[in-house]
Amino acid sequence: MKLQLLLLCTLLSTYTFAQQPVKKVFLIGPGKGELNTDALYTKERGYGWDDTTGLRLVQYKDIDHQRTRDYITAPHPFSFSVDVPEGEYDVVLYTGDRYGRSATTVRAECRRLMLYNIRTRKNEIRASKFTVHVRDSLIRQKGVVTGKVKLKDREHEYLHWDNRLTLEFSDSLPKICEIHIMPAEAEHVAFLAGNSTVVDQSREPWCSWGQILPAFYDARDVAIANYAESGETLHSFRAAGRLDKIFSQMRGGDYLFIEFGHNDQKRKGENVGAFTSFKKELEYYVRETRKHEGVPVLITPVNRRSFDSTGKITNSLGDFPAAVRQVAKEMKVALIDLNAMTKEMYEAWGPEKSLKAFVHYPAGTYPGQKEALKDNTHFSAFGAWQIAKCVANALADKHFPFNRRGGVFRKFDHAKPDDPATFYWPASGFSGTVKPDGN
Repeated sequence: MKLQLLLLCTLLSTYTFAQQPVKKVFLIGPGKGELNTDALYTKERGYGWDDTTGLRLVQYKDIDHQRTRDYITAPHPFSFSVDVPEGEYDVVLYTGDRYGRSATTVRAECRRLMLYNIRTRKNEIRASKFTVHVRDSLIRQKGVVTGKVKLKDREHEYLHWDNRLTLEFSDSLPKICEIHIMPAEAEHVAFLAGNSTVVDQSREPWCSWGQILPAFYDARDVAIANYAESGETLHSFRAAGRLDKIFSQMRGGDYLFIEFGHNDQKRKGENVGAFTSFKKELEYYVRETRKHEGVPVLITPVNRRSFDSTGKITNSLGDFPAAVRQVAKEMKVALIDLNAMTKEMYEAWGPEKSLKAFVHYPAGTYPGQKEALKDNTHFSAFGAWQIAKCVANALADKHFPFNRRGGVFRKFDHAKPDDPATFYWPASGFSGTVKPDGN
Protein backbone atom coordinates (compact mmCIF):
# COMPACT_ATOMS: atom_id res chain seq x y z
CA MET A 1 0.00 0.00 0.00
CA LYS A 2 2.86 2.40 0.89
CA LEU A 3 4.62 1.68 -2.39
CA GLN A 4 1.42 2.43 -4.30
CA LEU A 5 1.05 5.71 -2.42
CA LEU A 6 4.63 6.70 -3.27
CA LEU A 7 4.19 5.88 -6.97
CA LEU A 8 0.92 7.84 -7.05
CA CYS A 9 2.59 10.87 -5.42
CA THR A 10 5.49 10.67 -7.87
CA LEU A 11 3.10 10.50 -10.83
CA LEU A 12 1.07 13.45 -9.57
CA SER A 13 4.17 15.55 -8.91
CA THR A 14 5.50 14.84 -12.41
CA TYR A 15 2.21 15.87 -13.99
CA THR A 16 1.45 19.00 -11.96
CA PHE A 17 4.94 20.03 -10.96
CA ALA A 18 5.20 23.33 -12.80
CA GLN A 19 1.64 24.40 -12.00
CA GLN A 20 1.14 24.02 -8.27
CA PRO A 21 2.70 22.54 -5.14
CA VAL A 22 1.80 18.93 -4.37
CA LYS A 23 2.48 16.53 -1.55
CA LYS A 24 5.54 14.35 -1.92
CA VAL A 25 6.28 11.29 0.19
CA PHE A 26 9.73 9.71 0.21
CA LEU A 27 9.95 6.27 1.78
CA ILE A 28 13.38 4.93 2.70
CA GLY A 29 14.22 1.47 1.41
CA PRO A 30 15.69 -0.67 -1.39
CA GLY A 31 12.46 -1.33 -3.27
CA LYS A 32 11.27 0.15 -6.52
CA GLY A 33 10.11 3.73 -5.98
CA GLU A 34 11.80 3.92 -2.59
CA LEU A 35 14.67 6.21 -1.59
CA ASN A 36 17.88 4.18 -1.52
CA THR A 37 21.52 5.24 -1.26
CA ASP A 38 21.94 5.29 -5.06
CA ALA A 39 19.18 7.88 -5.66
CA LEU A 40 21.49 10.71 -6.77
CA TYR A 41 19.67 13.95 -7.61
CA THR A 42 19.16 14.55 -11.32
CA LYS A 43 16.96 17.11 -13.04
CA GLU A 44 15.17 14.27 -14.83
CA ARG A 45 14.32 12.50 -11.58
CA GLY A 46 13.50 15.76 -9.78
CA TYR A 47 14.73 14.57 -6.39
CA GLY A 48 17.57 12.68 -4.74
CA TRP A 49 20.71 12.89 -2.61
CA ASP A 50 23.12 15.65 -3.62
CA ASP A 51 26.06 13.32 -2.96
CA THR A 52 25.77 9.61 -2.24
CA THR A 53 29.30 9.25 -0.83
CA GLY A 54 29.20 7.48 2.53
CA LEU A 55 25.44 6.94 2.59
CA ARG A 56 24.36 3.72 4.26
CA LEU A 57 20.96 2.02 4.22
CA VAL A 58 20.14 0.10 7.41
CA GLN A 59 17.41 -2.54 7.26
CA TYR A 60 15.85 -4.67 9.98
CA LYS A 61 14.35 -7.61 8.12
CA ASP A 62 12.47 -8.81 11.21
CA ILE A 63 10.28 -5.68 11.14
CA ASP A 64 7.28 -5.39 8.81
CA HIS A 65 6.41 -1.72 9.27
CA GLN A 66 8.46 0.25 6.74
CA ARG A 67 8.87 3.45 8.74
CA THR A 68 10.55 1.57 11.60
CA ARG A 69 12.35 -0.95 9.38
CA ASP A 70 14.66 1.18 7.23
CA TYR A 71 16.73 4.33 7.67
CA ILE A 72 19.57 6.11 5.89
CA THR A 73 22.59 7.52 7.69
CA ALA A 74 26.16 8.69 7.03
CA PRO A 75 29.26 9.50 9.10
CA HIS A 76 29.19 13.08 7.80
CA PRO A 77 26.55 15.68 6.85
CA PHE A 78 24.50 14.71 3.79
CA SER A 79 21.76 16.46 1.85
CA PHE A 80 18.61 15.74 -0.14
CA SER A 81 16.98 17.95 -2.78
CA VAL A 82 13.59 17.94 -4.47
CA ASP A 83 12.26 20.21 -7.21
CA VAL A 84 9.32 22.34 -6.05
CA PRO A 85 7.76 25.64 -7.15
CA GLU A 86 8.43 28.63 -4.91
CA GLY A 87 6.28 28.94 -1.81
CA GLU A 88 6.08 27.66 1.75
CA TYR A 89 6.37 23.95 2.47
CA ASP A 90 5.73 21.91 5.56
CA VAL A 91 8.23 19.11 6.00
CA VAL A 92 7.48 16.18 8.29
CA LEU A 93 10.66 14.26 8.98
CA TYR A 94 10.72 10.87 10.69
CA THR A 95 13.97 10.10 12.50
CA GLY A 96 15.07 7.31 14.80
CA ASP A 97 16.14 3.70 15.08
CA ARG A 98 14.23 0.66 16.34
CA TYR A 99 17.37 -0.81 17.89
CA GLY A 100 19.44 2.27 18.72
CA ARG A 101 19.57 5.98 19.44
CA SER A 102 19.72 8.89 16.99
CA ALA A 103 20.63 12.59 16.97
CA THR A 104 19.70 14.71 13.95
CA THR A 105 20.06 18.39 13.09
CA VAL A 106 18.38 19.68 9.93
CA ARG A 107 19.23 22.74 7.87
CA ALA A 108 17.39 23.90 4.74
CA GLU A 109 18.58 25.80 1.69
CA CYS A 110 21.65 27.91 2.68
CA ARG A 111 22.22 26.39 6.13
CA ARG A 112 18.90 27.72 7.49
CA LEU A 113 18.46 25.94 10.83
CA MET A 114 15.14 24.07 11.02
CA LEU A 115 15.61 21.34 13.63
CA TYR A 116 18.29 21.36 16.31
CA ASN A 117 19.70 18.19 17.86
CA ILE A 118 16.56 16.05 17.67
CA ARG A 119 17.31 13.00 19.81
CA THR A 120 15.51 9.66 19.97
CA ARG A 121 15.90 6.69 22.28
CA LYS A 122 16.01 3.03 21.31
CA ASN A 123 12.72 1.90 19.71
CA GLU A 124 11.58 5.51 19.16
CA ILE A 125 10.66 6.98 15.77
CA ARG A 126 9.98 10.69 16.05
CA ALA A 127 8.01 12.92 13.67
CA SER A 128 9.25 16.52 13.54
CA LYS A 129 7.55 19.25 11.51
CA PHE A 130 9.01 22.49 10.19
CA THR A 131 8.23 25.02 7.47
CA VAL A 132 10.60 26.06 4.69
CA HIS A 133 10.26 29.07 2.40
CA VAL A 134 11.43 28.22 -1.15
CA ARG A 135 12.01 30.90 -3.76
CA ASP A 136 13.44 31.76 -7.14
CA SER A 137 14.69 35.10 -8.46
CA LEU A 138 11.70 35.96 -10.65
CA ILE A 139 9.27 38.70 -9.59
CA ARG A 140 5.65 37.86 -10.42
CA GLN A 141 2.46 39.87 -10.23
CA LYS A 142 -0.71 37.77 -10.42
CA GLY A 143 1.25 34.95 -11.99
CA VAL A 144 2.93 37.13 -14.65
CA VAL A 145 6.71 37.65 -14.54
CA THR A 146 7.37 41.39 -14.25
CA GLY A 147 11.03 41.45 -13.24
CA LYS A 148 13.96 39.64 -11.71
CA VAL A 149 16.16 40.10 -8.66
CA LYS A 150 19.64 41.28 -9.66
CA LEU A 151 21.79 38.62 -8.03
CA LYS A 152 25.45 39.11 -7.19
CA ASP A 153 27.90 36.68 -8.80
CA ARG A 154 28.35 34.62 -5.63
CA GLU A 155 24.58 34.24 -5.20
CA HIS A 156 24.35 31.98 -8.24
CA GLU A 157 25.84 29.17 -6.17
CA TYR A 158 23.47 29.75 -3.24
CA LEU A 159 20.97 26.99 -2.56
CA HIS A 160 18.11 29.38 -1.87
CA TRP A 161 17.74 30.84 -5.37
CA ASP A 162 17.15 27.57 -7.21
CA ASN A 163 13.82 25.86 -7.84
CA ARG A 164 14.33 23.11 -5.33
CA LEU A 165 14.08 22.46 -1.63
CA THR A 166 17.36 21.24 -0.13
CA LEU A 167 17.61 19.62 3.30
CA GLU A 168 20.93 18.91 5.00
CA PHE A 169 21.12 16.26 7.74
CA SER A 170 23.93 16.30 10.30
CA ASP A 171 24.76 15.69 13.98
CA SER A 172 26.33 12.76 15.80
CA LEU A 173 23.81 10.07 14.69
CA PRO A 174 21.52 11.31 11.90
CA LYS A 175 19.03 8.59 10.94
CA ILE A 176 16.39 9.43 8.33
CA CYS A 177 13.36 7.12 8.15
CA GLU A 178 10.88 9.02 5.98
CA ILE A 179 10.35 12.47 4.43
CA HIS A 180 6.98 14.14 3.72
CA ILE A 181 6.79 17.49 1.89
CA MET A 182 3.52 19.35 1.39
CA PRO A 183 2.12 22.88 0.93
CA ALA A 184 2.47 24.78 4.20
CA GLU A 185 -0.24 25.63 6.69
CA ALA A 186 1.69 28.46 8.42
CA GLU A 187 -0.47 31.39 9.53
CA HIS A 188 2.09 34.04 8.58
CA VAL A 189 5.34 34.62 6.71
CA ALA A 190 8.01 36.75 8.37
CA PHE A 191 10.21 38.24 5.64
CA LEU A 192 13.69 39.41 6.65
CA ALA A 193 15.42 42.33 4.90
CA GLY A 194 18.97 43.09 5.92
CA ASN A 195 22.69 42.64 5.40
CA SER A 196 25.39 40.11 6.33
CA THR A 197 24.41 40.14 10.00
CA VAL A 198 20.98 38.78 9.02
CA VAL A 199 21.54 36.71 5.85
CA ASP A 200 21.54 32.91 5.57
CA GLN A 201 25.33 32.58 5.44
CA SER A 202 26.16 29.80 2.98
CA ARG A 203 29.38 28.56 4.62
CA GLU A 204 30.74 27.71 8.05
CA PRO A 205 32.08 29.27 10.21
CA TRP A 206 29.98 32.35 9.39
CA CYS A 207 26.43 32.46 10.68
CA SER A 208 23.71 35.10 11.18
CA TRP A 209 20.72 35.46 13.43
CA GLY A 210 18.25 35.23 10.54
CA GLN A 211 19.23 31.65 9.75
CA ILE A 212 18.93 30.51 13.37
CA LEU A 213 15.47 32.00 13.98
CA PRO A 214 13.39 29.34 12.13
CA ALA A 215 14.42 26.63 14.60
CA PHE A 216 12.78 28.57 17.45
CA TYR A 217 9.24 28.57 16.08
CA ASP A 218 6.37 26.17 15.60
CA ALA A 219 5.70 25.38 11.95
CA ARG A 220 1.99 26.15 12.29
CA ASP A 221 2.55 29.80 13.15
CA VAL A 222 5.23 31.36 11.01
CA ALA A 223 7.56 30.65 8.10
CA ILE A 224 10.81 32.64 8.11
CA ALA A 225 11.67 33.94 4.64
CA ASN A 226 15.18 35.39 4.80
CA TYR A 227 15.89 37.77 1.89
CA ALA A 228 18.86 39.51 3.51
CA GLU A 229 22.13 39.65 1.57
CA SER A 230 25.70 40.52 2.51
CA GLY A 231 26.90 44.01 1.71
CA GLU A 232 23.45 45.50 1.17
CA THR A 233 22.16 48.93 2.15
CA LEU A 234 18.52 50.01 2.24
CA HIS A 235 19.10 51.63 -1.15
CA SER A 236 20.92 48.75 -2.89
CA PHE A 237 18.51 46.16 -1.48
CA ARG A 238 15.60 47.98 -3.11
CA ALA A 239 17.50 48.78 -6.32
CA ALA A 240 18.27 45.08 -6.86
CA GLY A 241 14.55 44.23 -6.77
CA ARG A 242 14.76 42.37 -3.44
CA LEU A 243 12.07 44.50 -1.82
CA ASP A 244 9.78 44.10 -4.87
CA LYS A 245 10.31 40.34 -4.66
CA ILE A 246 9.16 40.36 -1.04
CA PHE A 247 6.11 42.50 -1.76
CA SER A 248 5.13 40.27 -4.69
CA GLN A 249 4.65 37.43 -2.17
CA MET A 250 3.38 39.30 0.87
CA ARG A 251 -0.13 38.57 2.10
CA GLY A 252 -2.17 40.55 4.57
CA GLY A 253 -0.84 40.02 8.08
CA ASP A 254 2.65 38.96 7.00
CA TYR A 255 5.67 40.67 8.57
CA LEU A 256 8.73 42.49 7.28
CA PHE A 257 11.70 42.62 9.68
CA ILE A 258 14.18 45.33 8.63
CA GLU A 259 17.78 45.63 9.89
CA PHE A 260 20.32 47.79 8.05
CA GLY A 261 23.01 50.32 8.96
CA HIS A 262 26.46 48.69 8.73
CA ASN A 263 26.90 49.35 5.03
CA ASP A 264 24.60 52.40 4.85
CA GLN A 265 27.07 54.36 7.00
CA LYS A 266 29.71 53.97 4.27
CA ARG A 267 27.61 55.60 1.54
CA LYS A 268 28.93 58.99 0.48
CA GLY A 269 27.38 61.92 -1.34
CA GLU A 270 25.23 65.00 -0.92
CA ASN A 271 22.31 64.53 1.49
CA VAL A 272 23.50 61.02 2.32
CA GLY A 273 23.39 60.20 6.01
CA ALA A 274 21.52 58.65 8.91
CA PHE A 275 18.86 61.35 9.31
CA THR A 276 18.57 62.16 5.60
CA SER A 277 18.77 59.45 2.92
CA PHE A 278 18.75 56.50 5.35
CA LYS A 279 15.75 57.77 7.28
CA LYS A 280 13.78 58.55 4.11
CA GLU A 281 14.53 55.11 2.71
CA LEU A 282 13.46 53.45 5.96
CA GLU A 283 10.20 55.42 5.95
CA TYR A 284 9.57 54.17 2.40
CA TYR A 285 9.98 50.54 3.53
CA VAL A 286 7.46 51.11 6.31
CA ARG A 287 4.89 52.84 4.08
CA GLU A 288 5.13 50.22 1.33
CA THR A 289 4.85 47.33 3.80
CA ARG A 290 1.64 48.83 5.15
CA LYS A 291 0.33 49.40 1.61
CA HIS A 292 0.74 45.66 1.09
CA GLU A 293 -1.17 45.05 4.35
CA GLY A 294 1.98 43.78 6.03
CA VAL A 295 3.36 44.55 9.47
CA PRO A 296 6.76 46.33 9.52
CA VAL A 297 9.20 45.65 12.36
CA LEU A 298 12.29 47.85 12.67
CA ILE A 299 15.54 46.50 14.13
CA THR A 300 18.51 48.65 15.11
CA PRO A 301 21.84 47.39 13.72
CA VAL A 302 23.85 45.03 15.91
CA ASN A 303 27.07 46.36 17.39
CA ARG A 304 30.46 45.39 16.11
CA ARG A 305 32.88 43.85 18.59
CA SER A 306 34.70 47.12 19.33
CA PHE A 307 35.85 47.44 22.95
CA ASP A 308 37.57 50.44 24.47
CA SER A 309 40.30 50.25 27.13
CA THR A 310 37.71 50.03 29.92
CA GLY A 311 35.88 47.01 28.47
CA LYS A 312 32.96 49.01 27.08
CA ILE A 313 31.61 48.75 23.52
CA THR A 314 32.25 51.86 21.45
CA ASN A 315 29.63 53.18 19.05
CA SER A 316 30.94 52.23 15.60
CA LEU A 317 27.59 52.88 13.86
CA GLY A 318 27.23 56.64 14.35
CA ASP A 319 23.67 58.00 14.21
CA PHE A 320 22.17 55.04 12.36
CA PRO A 321 20.72 53.24 15.41
CA ALA A 322 19.19 56.55 16.56
CA ALA A 323 17.65 57.11 13.12
CA VAL A 324 15.95 53.70 13.28
CA ARG A 325 14.58 54.48 16.74
CA GLN A 326 13.29 57.84 15.50
CA VAL A 327 11.43 56.31 12.55
CA ALA A 328 9.91 53.67 14.83
CA LYS A 329 8.65 56.36 17.21
CA GLU A 330 7.36 58.74 14.54
CA MET A 331 5.62 56.06 12.44
CA LYS A 332 4.50 53.93 15.40
CA VAL A 333 6.38 50.82 14.31
CA ALA A 334 7.40 47.92 16.56
CA LEU A 335 11.10 48.24 17.42
CA ILE A 336 13.64 45.58 18.38
CA ASP A 337 16.66 47.44 19.74
CA LEU A 338 19.43 44.96 18.94
CA ASN A 339 21.98 47.77 19.11
CA ALA A 340 21.25 48.36 22.79
CA MET A 341 20.94 44.66 23.58
CA THR A 342 24.19 43.62 21.89
CA LYS A 343 26.12 46.36 23.68
CA GLU A 344 25.06 44.92 27.05
CA MET A 345 25.58 41.35 25.88
CA TYR A 346 29.12 41.85 24.55
CA GLU A 347 30.12 43.75 27.66
CA ALA A 348 28.75 40.95 29.84
CA TRP A 349 31.09 38.53 28.04
CA GLY A 350 34.01 40.93 27.97
CA PRO A 351 36.75 41.27 25.32
CA GLU A 352 38.05 37.70 25.59
CA LYS A 353 34.90 35.58 25.92
CA SER A 354 33.11 37.64 23.24
CA LEU A 355 35.62 36.34 20.68
CA LYS A 356 33.62 33.09 20.70
CA ALA A 357 30.57 34.94 19.37
CA PHE A 358 32.46 36.13 16.28
CA VAL A 359 34.47 34.50 13.51
CA HIS A 360 37.83 34.17 15.25
CA TYR A 361 39.54 30.88 14.43
CA PRO A 362 43.21 29.91 14.16
CA ALA A 363 44.65 28.79 10.81
CA GLY A 364 43.80 25.21 9.90
CA THR A 365 40.45 25.13 11.72
CA TYR A 366 38.60 24.66 8.43
CA PRO A 367 39.67 22.97 5.18
CA GLY A 368 41.85 25.24 3.07
CA GLN A 369 42.14 27.88 5.81
CA LYS A 370 45.78 29.00 5.63
CA GLU A 371 45.42 32.11 7.77
CA ALA A 372 43.69 32.93 11.03
CA LEU A 373 40.17 34.36 10.73
CA LYS A 374 39.64 37.59 12.68
CA ASP A 375 36.24 39.11 11.98
CA ASN A 376 34.64 41.46 14.54
CA THR A 377 31.45 42.09 12.57
CA HIS A 378 30.20 38.66 11.55
CA PHE A 379 29.01 35.99 13.93
CA SER A 380 29.98 32.43 14.65
CA ALA A 381 27.13 29.95 15.17
CA PHE A 382 27.23 30.66 18.90
CA GLY A 383 27.01 34.42 18.37
CA ALA A 384 24.20 34.11 15.83
CA TRP A 385 22.29 31.87 18.25
CA GLN A 386 22.58 34.50 20.99
CA ILE A 387 21.41 37.31 18.69
CA ALA A 388 18.48 35.16 17.51
CA LYS A 389 17.57 34.67 21.17
CA CYS A 390 17.53 38.45 21.60
CA VAL A 391 15.13 38.79 18.66
CA ALA A 392 12.87 35.96 19.79
CA ASN A 393 12.74 37.26 23.35
CA ALA A 394 11.82 40.76 22.13
CA LEU A 395 9.05 39.31 19.96
CA ALA A 396 7.67 37.42 22.96
CA ASP A 397 7.79 40.54 25.12
CA LYS A 398 5.86 42.42 22.43
CA HIS A 399 3.29 39.58 22.25
CA PHE A 400 3.84 38.63 18.64
CA PRO A 401 1.65 35.59 17.84
CA PHE A 402 4.52 33.14 17.22
CA ASN A 403 4.55 30.01 19.35
CA ARG A 404 8.07 28.95 20.22
CA ARG A 405 9.16 25.39 19.57
CA GLY A 406 9.33 23.48 22.84
CA GLY A 407 12.75 22.61 24.19
CA VAL A 408 14.72 24.88 21.85
CA PHE A 409 14.29 28.41 23.17
CA ARG A 410 13.40 29.66 26.63
CA LYS A 411 13.22 33.08 28.28
CA PHE A 412 16.50 34.91 27.69
CA ASP A 413 18.22 37.79 29.43
CA HIS A 414 20.68 39.41 27.02
CA ALA A 415 22.53 41.00 29.96
CA LYS A 416 23.25 37.47 31.22
CA PRO A 417 24.07 35.64 27.98
CA ASP A 418 25.00 31.98 27.68
CA ASP A 419 28.51 30.74 28.29
CA PRO A 420 30.06 29.73 24.94
CA ALA A 421 31.58 26.67 26.65
CA THR A 422 28.06 25.22 27.02
CA PHE A 423 27.10 25.61 23.35
CA TYR A 424 26.78 22.58 21.10
CA TRP A 425 26.89 23.06 17.33
CA PRO A 426 26.64 20.14 14.87
CA ALA A 427 28.64 21.52 11.96
CA SER A 428 27.28 21.76 8.44
CA GLY A 429 29.04 20.11 5.53
CA PHE A 430 29.43 23.48 3.81
CA SER A 431 32.46 25.52 4.85
CA GLY A 432 34.70 28.19 3.33
CA THR A 433 37.24 30.89 4.07
CA VAL A 434 35.89 33.84 2.05
CA LYS A 435 34.67 36.65 4.28
CA PRO A 436 31.14 37.93 3.51
CA ASP A 437 30.68 41.36 1.92
CA GLY A 438 30.27 44.26 4.31
CA ASN A 439 31.85 45.11 7.62
